Amino acid sequence: MAFSKLSGDEQGIILGQLRNALEPRLVMYFSSASKELRALLPAAAQQQLRADYEEATALCVKMGMRDCRELREETEVRWWGKHPSAADLATLAKLGSVLPALECLQLDEPSGSADPDGVQRLAEGLVAGALPALTFLGISCVHVGDAGASALAAALDRGALPRLEALMLAGAAIGDAALAALAPAFRRRPALESLKLWFNPFADEGLAALVAPPPPAGTPPLPAGGLKKLKLLDLEATQITDAGCATLAASLDSGALPALERLYLNGIPARAEATEAVRGAIEAMIEARVGEALARS
Repeated sequence: MAFSKLSGDEQGIILGQLRNALEPRLVMYFSSASKELRALLPAAAQQQLRADYEEATALCVKMGMRDCRELREETEVRWWGKHPSAADLATLAKLGSVLPALECLQLDEPSGSADPDGVQRLAEGLVAGALPALTFLGISCVHVGDAGASALAAALDRGALPRLEALMLAGAAIGDAALAALAPAFRRRPALESLKLWFNPFADEGLAALVAPPPPAGTPPLPAGGLKKLKLLDLEATQITDAGCATLAASLDSGALPALERLYLNGIPARAEATEAVRGAIEAMIEARVGEALARS
């Protein structure tokens, strides 16, 4: 069908798909093709597009990039010690739908000077399908807290980061309430293979929300999916006690984490006997898995 035969609404949809703060020339050139298209991109919309481009350019410069094209084509962004503001991370979120190549995003602020609302603003701005190629998200020494955790869980549930396989929230102020907010979203991501949560203050309650065995009959089921592909779980330097270790061992025995291969528990307050019981459970699970594989061969 000829473009001219499309309705104004249909033409507007196509024009909207071409709007890209990293490359605004495309929609500008396209809109100049006819009077009808020019009407769909009025002066106010052009001014907003220009403002978005300038905002994106400033962000690229702060990230140490030459221009917006470099960000658009980048596969890895490791933003270390750049002191991102909440506004910076909100801008990055707005660009999430026009970064088709980005596979790895890491935010690390060892000085502890990151804006405490930054992760919340980042997550709140991630629309469905944002960062479509991202497989690894790492947030280290940047405050997440309860509000940031809830916002990140909501972003995952509305379909942002659809290919996420590995998540690191390290030294991010993840307490029991924050992990409980994130746990259902993690369970609805069956492709998740690596979860690093070291140096966070959550304890047994948060851990139970994440890895508790299936609920008894007659109680509401856990979210569909589960952590069936999780291979690595890092819980170092958290506040897990003997009770949490017992919960974790029971989860392993029940088959709740069937693919788990590596589990880190160093620096937790649980006694050595409790952590050894967990290690025994994971070793037994791995041995059973190997035995099943040999039997099928």
